[in-house]
Formats: sequence, C-alpha cells, structure tokens
Amino acid sequence: MEELITSLTKASQEMGFHLSDRQLQLFQQYYDCVLQGNQKFNLTAITEPLEVAVKHFIDSLTCLAAVNFPAGARVLDVGTGAGFPGLPLKIYRPDLDVTLMDSLKKRIIFLNETLASLGLTGIRAIHDRAEDFGRRAEHRETYDFVVSRAVARLAVLAEYCMPCVKINGYFISQKGPEIEEEVQEAGKAIMTLGGQLAEVKKMKLPLIQDGRSLVIIKKIQSTPKTYPRKAGTPAKKPIL
Repeated sequence: MEELITSLTKASQEMGFHLSDRQLQLFQQYYDCVLQGNQKFNLTAITEPLEVAVKHFIDSLTCLAAVNFPAGARVLDVGTGAGFPGLPLKIYRPDLDVTLMDSLKKRIIFLNETLASLGLTGIRAIHDRAEDFGRRAEHRETYDFVVSRAVARLAVLAEYCMPCVKINGYFISQKGPEIEEEVQEAGKAIMTLGGQLAEVKKMKLPLIQDGRSLVIIKKIQSTPKTYPRKAGTPAKKPIL
C-alpha cells in the first residue's frame, strides 16, 4: 500500500499535479480493485505499484497537459479497458462528466463494480462498439473531449472517435514515443472526419522516463454522416 502512494505522490509532483489525501485514497482503492479484478477479468499485465502509479495513473493524467479542460467538460474515453485514462481523469478532476466505453462486456462489469466501490458520480461505463456508439444521436458530436489510449492505429482510431467530438472540441490520442509515421498516415482520415491536427506533444513519464506522445486533433467541421462505417470496416479498410 505504501509503495503505490509514495510512487504516485512523487510522480504527480514531478508532473505538476497536486493530489489530495482523498484522491490518493481513491487511487489506492482503484489499484486494489484492479488487482482483484485482474484475477477474474485479465485486465492488465502491469500490476507492480510503481508501474501502475506511473504507467496507468499518471500516464492517464497527461491528457490534461494537452489542452485546457474547462470545468464540467464532457469527456468520452473510447476503448477504456480497465478505465484508463477516463477514471484517473475523474478522480483528479471530479468536476468532469466522464463516459467510459468499451466493447468487452466483462470490462464494463469490472468498471461498474469499481465505480460503485469508489462512490463516484458523474461517470458511467457503457458497453458498445465504437462504430455503433458514434452513430447514436445521443452521443454523436456531443463531447468536448474524446480520449483514447493506444487502442488502434491513428487512422482507424480517428474514425472511432471523431464522430463523437463536438465542433471546436478535441480528440486526444495517447501514444508511444514513435508516432511520426502514424500521424502522417492518418492525415487524410483526420481531414475527412472533420478534424485538424493541432499539435503532437512529446513527454517523458516521471520516475521511469518512458516516452509518450499526445496527438491533439481539433474538430473544425461536422463528421460526414457515412462515418463511422459499420463494425469491423475501419480496421479492415482505414481511410488512407
């Protein structure tokens, strides 16, 4: 228990995030839930306290270094898995309205149990496929920010995420250090889906110095109604 809190405190200070005692307690509870859930749901290969603190929790918070998230912003996390980055964002910024979406039912079961255990409100977990989710009227172009962490190549991921971003909102893709080729490859998809590449921010995670890239895409016009295409198509035939 001590190791997670110590690592998280050091790493967050290095990144300029101040975590209250309550937030540290919530992160500890979340970590315990992940360890327990892992036995049943096989959520993550990363389980050591230092690695979870930095590679999952702090890495999730780097989204906040991409652009300013106004108070009460609506955030969608596509392909959330065990809740990253959406759940750490909610713990650090309780004012955000967060939707976690994943296509695997077992992950949603885990997330609902975890959200209940943490007692968080203004956050929900939804079981759906990104291609179907983005066509639903209640979700299409309604989110200020859509975030996703290493779910697919950027050209494919843009088709999953951009339909849900409102005009003047942002899609933030969290990627590893070598991203140039992927960004170039996704140029046509970004433009076709109504986006414009705003910036690629490079950073190193504290304590372990792993490289990360934040690809920041601004939505400048509506996504054509034909996107996202039916389930399975974006991955098989990306917009290139």
